[in-house]
Amino acid sequence: MQRVKENDICRYCGGVIKLIPAKAVYGESARRLGMEGEFVYQCQNCNARVGCHKGTTRALGNVANEVLRLKRMEAHRVFDALWKSGRMTRTGAYRWLAGELHLRPERAHIGGFEMDQCQRVIELCEKWNNEEAA
Repeated sequence: MQRVKENDICRYCGGVIKLIPAKAVYGESARRLGMEGEFVYQCQNCNARVGCHKGTTRALGNVANEVLRLKRMEAHRVFDALWKSGRMTRTGAYRWLAGELHLRPERAHIGGFEMDQCQRVIELCEKWNNEEAA
């Protein structure tokens, strides 16, 4: 997965990607969200964006429009619930996900996934949870 950097061209509209303070996006909510002092990469034209690893300017993945961001959040919600249940370690869960998606472990990051991959994560996690409950 190629990570976004400043002055890249937006894959949605061709606009320029800039590194900006998270507060510019989230306003006063940045503090409540734990993002005060953090950064995001955002297209200056269409507002597609991606956050950065905490305390860095290293992008979490590639820029996403609102629809894809919402899908990634949904995928993370079900995936994180899987490993936070204690039935799998976080590392083990990512290893499992990489195997299920036929990806190298370093490629198994939801922040770089597209819509179809996010939907597959959701389906896999729901299936795993249903099998464990049975």
